[in-house]
Amino acid sequence: MAIPPLRTVLVVTVLAGMAASLGGCVAGPQPTVATFEVAGGEQYKIELATPELIEHAKGLLAGESLAAIPNGVVVRGDSAVNEPWSWHIDPATLEFANVTIEVCDGIPQYVEDEIVTSDRFCPWSARVVAVDGPGA
Repeated sequence: MAIPPLRTVLVVTVLAGMAASLGGCVAGPQPTVATFEVAGGEQYKIELATPELIEHAKGLLAGESLAAIPNGVVVRGDSAVNEPWSWHIDPATLEFANVTIEVCDGIPQYVEDEIVTSDRFCPWSARVVAVDGPGA
């Protein structure tokens, strides 16, 4: 049985409208993400927002002697790439340091529990254990 032309137009129009409305829901390119492990074995992830940060993290993973303490602003209430935690590091604020102040040192659970009271997280024991994504 052939579908009448009016129904065909209606179905195509509805499908096109659905596709257009999903345009904002379709995931964009996947970010490059570094996974860090801290003393005690907890892990957390940070999106690497620039080619320089990607290369730096890859260098650390390869054992190069580089500034190694990840330091960035904590964004609470949104895990972004940092699941299962309820927070993430703002990728635009990430830097790697040789030395930081003690108030931002800790482990991911301390950030989760708000024991780390600084607006930044900079775990001294962190080491890169993986770099994943398109820039890896």
